[in-house]
Formats: sequence, C-alpha cells, structure tokens
Amino acid sequence: MTYCVAMRLADGLVFASDSRTNAGFDQISTFRKMHVFEQPGERELVLLSAGNLATSQSVISLLERRAGTDTANVLATASMFETAEIVGQTMREVIRRDNPDGKLNHVDFSCSLILGGQIKGEGPRLFNIYPEGNFIEATEETPFFQIGESKYGKPILDRVVNYQTPLERAYQCALISFDSTMKSNLSVGMPLDIAIYHKDALKPCLTEQVEEHCEYFETLRQQWHQGIQDLFVGLEPPTLSLPDYSPPYPVSSR
Repeated sequence: MTYCVAMRLADGLVFASDSRTNAGFDQISTFRKMHVFEQPGERELVLLSAGNLATSQSVISLLERRAGTDTANVLATASMFETAEIVGQTMREVIRRDNPDGKLNHVDFSCSLILGGQIKGEGPRLFNIYPEGNFIEATEETPFFQIGESKYGKPILDRVVNYQTPLERAYQCALISFDSTMKSNLSVGMPLDIAIYHKDALKPCLTEQVEEHCEYFETLRQQWHQGIQDLFVGLEPPTLSLPDYSPPYPVSSR
C-alpha cells in the first residue's frame, strides 16, 4: 500500500508521497512514487502513483520513453488538460496490454495517479486520474487530492488546508497527515518524497526526502502528539452524570 497527497494552492503546488510498497514481518520494499517531467522555462510536471506497482511503472516508463519524440507525449502538450488525457490514455493502454480480455479477475491491474504542474501560458493545475483513465481537476473549493491509504491523513487536511493556505503551512500539514497515516497503518512508511512548486516559476520544484530520523519531522510529530493530548485534557467536561456501577462479583485486588 502507499499514500500520496497533492495540493493546489494560490501560491503553487505541494506534493508528498511515501515509498513503501510491501510491509510484513520479513519483507519491506521501497519504490519512489514521485516522478518529475520538466522543461525549464516551459513546463514542470509531477506525477504521484499508487496501486499496482507493475502498472504504474509501465505507465511512467512509456511516458518517459515517448517524451521528446514525435509521438503524442507529455512534453509536447499545449495544456495540463491535454497532458492528463495522455497520461490517462497511457494507463488504459498498459492495462489492455497486460490484461487484454479482462479475464484475470483475481489480479488487480489498476493504479491511480495524481498529475500536477504548470505549462507556460496557464496557471498551475492538479488532476486526479482514476484507474479507468478518466480524471477530475482540483478547484479552489477542493484544493487537494489523495490516493492510496488516504483515510487516516484526511481529517487534518480537511480541517487545515484551503486554497489560501501558504505553501509552508501546507508542507507542515502534509507531514502531519503522513504521521497520522503511519501511526495507524504499517503499510505506509519512510522515507517521504516532498516537492513544492511556486506558481509561475516554471523551474524545477524544491524537493526534499524526509528520512526516518529527520530532526524537523520528529519535532513536528512530537509537537502534534503533545498538542492533541493537551487539547483533549483541556476540553470542557461532559454534563451527563454517569450512574454508579458496582460489579456483580467481587473484584480481586491483585
């Protein structure tokens, strides 16, 4: 399993992904889920992937192989919408190739992708591309997308992130979202890949890999944990009165 999140904000874009694919007592594997396509001064594209690893790697490989050729490719599109169409078509192509008749029902070939970035002549855009190859676009009212193991990290994003959130605060929120997810699900793990793109920069993203013992991440997660504990203790107590309860049998003092 994996977890990825991306946000489209007034000041730019924030991307975050983990790198764990298998987790068990005797097997932990890591693969990067963040892939970048760029032409400085022309376009900056970031792809996040979750789901079937063979499918997502094939999709990325085809996109990379075709980039810069005469074939329709992500470096020759006129808009982010057209780029999302090419990525969706490539995903459908890979699934048809690997499961042409759709008969291997016991194998899940699907993967999900988040595509974000900016092409010269339009503003930053963000797309959630479904396993079927179709997609939706982030809006000011819905400024972030998640794929993979999303449920544990969603509450903090819902409460904190909006379109006007500064990039630095969104970066913090992404890290806390991952901390909450890793706290509840061992299939999501370090290291984390982070990319921050400033609107209209049209140059490579600011990237960071957050390792297991990153001092800032450790400080942030401890502050978050202690803050929740302190807040809960300080909440107004309930007004209901619980009845006295005596167990129906003697309780040992041991």
